[in-house]
Amino acid sequence: MSGRLVHIGSAVVDYVYRIDALPAPGMEKTASSFAQVAGGGFNMMVATSRTGMQVVFGGQLGSGPNGDFLRAAFAAEGIETLTPPSPLMDSGNCVAMISSDAERTFVSWPGAESVLSLDLMAPVTVAPDDWVFTSGYTLSYPGSRDALTDWIEALPDETPFVFDPTPVVTDIPRPILSRVLARTTWLSCNTTEAAEIAGPGDVEAVAARLLDDHCPQAAGVVIRAGAKGCHVRLADGSAQTIAGYTVTAIDTNGAGDTHIGAFVSALARGTPPFEAARYANAAAAISVTRHGGSSAPTDHEIQTFLSYVDDHGHGRKQEA
Repeated sequence: MSGRLVHIGSAVVDYVYRIDALPAPGMEKTASSFAQVAGGGFNMMVATSRTGMQVVFGGQLGSGPNGDFLRAAFAAEGIETLTPPSPLMDSGNCVAMISSDAERTFVSWPGAESVLSLDLMAPVTVAPDDWVFTSGYTLSYPGSRDALTDWIEALPDETPFVFDPTPVVTDIPRPILSRVLARTTWLSCNTTEAAEIAGPGDVEAVAARLLDDHCPQAAGVVIRAGAKGCHVRLADGSAQTIAGYTVTAIDTNGAGDTHIGAFVSALARGTPPFEAARYANAAAAISVTRHGGSSAPTDHEIQTFLSYVDDHGHGRKQEA
């Protein structure tokens, strides 16, 4: 394994309610279950860590009960926090409603994770073999986007930088987004986010525009398509659509985070990009068969899954 993943993103406390369907306006539903869990960027960090890469967190956690809860969750996964707690506020939270079709709806409230400054990030150092990751959530916050963008642009040229624009990509000012994309080594986004950045079109054309017009220094882009898998295009013009795996999904929360974390971990240990995408597809497929956003599998579980697929046929329905 080469270096660490330095995650400069946001982590929040998720309040997860399971319901049969979203209530109609003005109506009420009783949840079948409730859980308080670590969420946000924590899900991606867990996926990276469980697949063998050391992870450290350089974002901001709060000084109240939410921050304490997150620090305990980080410690349980062996993830070191590099910055001291915010002296100003607690960490934020997100209400996640998971319906019976495994889809999810979110309402979030920002906290300490939404405020970053270069002074707060001073303890975050990047070693020669490290990888760096951030997401669109941190860049969408007015109190963090400028400092984080300056910090990203100051990274050593040889440091791989991975960016996930997330569903809030429309909340990131275009000049900020353009600066971050210009420094991106690997872009991972879903089909909607890709079209928001590069315009509509078939996945091959959108991926080409992402590289040619928006990510001039990138080694490649990954466009995720949920259960269908992902499309990967490299800077040399080669491209593949890597098919997903058919599983019985019970919770899609965190599937994209799991995909990115597993992909980065595989790349960092020298796995070729198309094979790393296959590995990430398997990780995401396993994660949606489990409850919770931080349900990423271990490397051993992914390898076992892939061995079963290879032995029994790619298109067969898999019970992970």
